[in-house]
Amino acid sequence: MKTTLLNKKDVKRKYFLLDAEGKILGRLATKVALILSGKRKVNHTPSVDDGDFAVVVNAAKVAVTGDKLEQKTYKHYTGYPSGLRTKNLETLLETKPTEAVRHAVKGMLPKNKLGSRMITRLKIYAGSEHPHQAQAPEKVS
Repeated sequence: MKTTLLNKKDVKRKYFLLDAEGKILGRLATKVALILSGKRKVNHTPSVDDGDFAVVVNAAKVAVTGDKLEQKTYKHYTGYPSGLRTKNLETLLETKPTEAVRHAVKGMLPKNKLGSRMITRLKIYAGSEHPHQAQAPEKVS
């Protein structure tokens, strides 16, 4: 049996649609990370960016378990002295619902150039409408 290795020109990308309404945030993020990384494909090559596009809709209606809405915090530094800003998950979902999903998915991707390219193929929308109808995205449950 011969091992096949993909080249950049051999990659064929598809679009996948995931509905986040009522789904647990971490479990949704693992499905999206597998789609973006290409590990679901039969001829996956780790050194080649062979992942697909992922379109996530209803990101504002994602669910979490336990007390994560109040206890989970997101931090960022503004670059100024004493510029550490923190938000809990509840306020993040109210202000920027797409960022909670993006942050969860980005943490599951590789921390290198491949991971940076993978996260650009993630499209997240707070509502149920998305502009990717022409690509005929395949639904993933």
